[in-house]
Amino acid sequence: MPPILPILLGGLLISLGINFFLSPHRLLDGGIIGLALIMRYLWGFKTGLSIFLLSVPIYLFIGKMDRRLLFNSLVGLSVSSLMIDGLSPFRGWFLLPMLPSAMMGGLLVGTGVGIMLRHRTSTGGTDLIAQYVSERTGWNAGVLIFLIDVLVIACGSPILDPRRLLHTLLTISAVGFATSVCVSAGKTDG
Repeated sequence: MPPILPILLGGLLISLGINFFLSPHRLLDGGIIGLALIMRYLWGFKTGLSIFLLSVPIYLFIGKMDRRLLFNSLVGLSVSSLMIDGLSPFRGWFLLPMLPSAMMGGLLVGTGVGIMLRHRTSTGGTDLIAQYVSERTGWNAGVLIFLIDVLVIACGSPILDPRRLLHTLLTISAVGFATSVCVSAGKTDG
């Protein structure tokens, strides 16, 4: 049985971070979320649906390796994708300046991801790859996610002006920090 309360809380935090803080300023996150945001900014695709579809190949790979991780993460992916698209009509109801939005968005997304990882689930995508590698190597999943995020931001940098690129780097730093803290706290609890 997947850990439903952490999945709901994590999905809500991720959705709030994306819809209320990142999207209004056209900032990116890393990983599959970042790729989905790039698709939204360039072509108007729904962010949650894009996250879901981009995660399918990763699920096919992980499904062969670890079925329990796959099932829990599929639930996490579904819930967070639905919440992201479900809350998108509320995007822009209030608008903070770009700097606090970058930090708040990153902390919310990172905390949501960290809560899920701590309970052996995720939103899928590159988080799932990082979790899989972490469980086999002992490396911190938050650090692995940060490294993947930097690669995605490098790919998305042509669509960002220098100011947005700087704020996006702050966002992924906040995501990596919050995710690492949540994952590390989970190791001391258990």
